[in-house]
Amino acid sequence: MSDLSPLTYTCDYVVQMYDIDSHRRMTVSALVRLMQEASMQNVKQMKVSVWDMDAMSLSWVLLRKNLTIKRLPMNGEKISVVTYSCGFEKFFTYRDYKVFDAEKEMIAWSSSTWLLMNTNERRMVRIPDFVLALESQMPTAEESLPRPKTKLPPFEAAEVSKPFRVDWHDLDFNGHLNNVYYIQWMLEALPDHILQDGTLREFDVFYKIEAHWKDGLMSEVQQLSDDSFLHRLIRIDDGKEVAQGMSRFMK
Repeated sequence: MSDLSPLTYTCDYVVQMYDIDSHRRMTVSALVRLMQEASMQNVKQMKVSVWDMDAMSLSWVLLRKNLTIKRLPMNGEKISVVTYSCGFEKFFTYRDYKVFDAEKEMIAWSSSTWLLMNTNERRMVRIPDFVLALESQMPTAEESLPRPKTKLPPFEAAEVSKPFRVDWHDLDFNGHLNNVYYIQWMLEALPDHILQDGTLREFDVFYKIEAHWKDGLMSEVQQLSDDSFLHRLIRIDDGKEVAQGMSRFMK
């Protein structure tokens, strides 16, 4: 993977005890957190991180994430996360993640969509030319994962719901709810038998608005079939939709 692009970043990791669930597999939230860390190190390497662009009041915001899991690694297993930026489209930039085991088999992968936010005005802005200039060093669309889909099925009625509150230690460096918690809280509202015995295969997340310190959120789930579910996070105070998701589990 190192020859895919000069901007590719690889993070080697050993799955720790605090990463695993009762089946001794890495949790989905731990896997996504590791992906997030790899991408942060990558943008620092590229000199386009939030700290590099702080003087311009700019920061990257995750908009969409498609996650596919072939299998979750076990406690003590050595894995590698490979990530790279893979192009621009108007206001958006795209990033891929690929997770490999010790035998170089890809066991999970994710495509994602990001935008650039003005941190003072809290609105998206055009990607500056010095960032766009990096595209010549990125892999082509043919070498990259398919880009995230544009729509999810409409959420019609909540069958299960679970409340959450955004606490101080749930915030990221942008001052809003960390991306990992969106995913974790949406999955947490699933039926007990899915949480206990299900194996997640796909999860598609659409981040819609920021959630802030002390916000009350309701995680809602609607079952689509035996193995698939719709998810959403609703802000309790005003009913606004914070995030949407769709999951599919192994039968």
